[in-house]
Amino acid sequence: MTTPGSPRKADGRAARWAGQRERRRREFVEAGLRAIARHGPGVSTEQIAEEAGVARTRLYKHFAGATDLQRAIAERAGELITTEFTPLWDPPGAPRQMIEHAIGAHTRWLADHANLYRYLTRHSLSGHSGTRDVVADVKTAIARQLTTLFERYLARFGLDTRPAEAIAYGVVGLVESSTARWLENPRDLGEAELATLLARWTWHILDDTLRTGGVELDPGKPLPSA
Repeated sequence: MTTPGSPRKADGRAARWAGQRERRRREFVEAGLRAIARHGPGVSTEQIAEEAGVARTRLYKHFAGATDLQRAIAERAGELITTEFTPLWDPPGAPRQMIEHAIGAHTRWLADHANLYRYLTRHSLSGHSGTRDVVADVKTAIARQLTTLFERYLARFGLDTRPAEAIAYGVVGLVESSTARWLENPRDLGEAELATLLARWTWHILDDTLRTGGVELDPGKPLPSA
């Protein structure tokens, strides 16, 4: 039996407090995401606190300043993006279907979360020490996955796999920069139209690489197993 004030009871209280503090941090981060969607990328700490239903000073009991809050929001956004894009790495079907599915998911997510994307971009460029650049992280993760996928298929067709990384990063740059600009100035171009254009351009890049190696594919027919 332990006595009042014993180390075991103290450790239990500390663990419960740590768990409660972490739960409250998550709640405030989710409130931050809602506030960004409501108020835009220039959301203030006061607006996040209002969304959470607390005074701003309460936020700072759980975060070491605005930068810590921004970092936590960025980390949560990174988790959401990773979850959204994970199914894209086992693409079924024909090349055209695979490309349209992947690019459609990318442009759709950015269109649906435009304020969050702008918020992440703004804070990644702010120069705040320790603030995670989620946009760069996601682009790198997608490019690496595509590199692996392209290498597998180039090898399957007996082609040089060295260009795979350059192609992957080029495709990611094309899609991300085009969609980012479209968010700011759509010029009466719908999201589905943009995705269709980007999918067509991406296929032309891949088709040129294959044809240079003497391989011609029908983009409407399923690929052989890689």
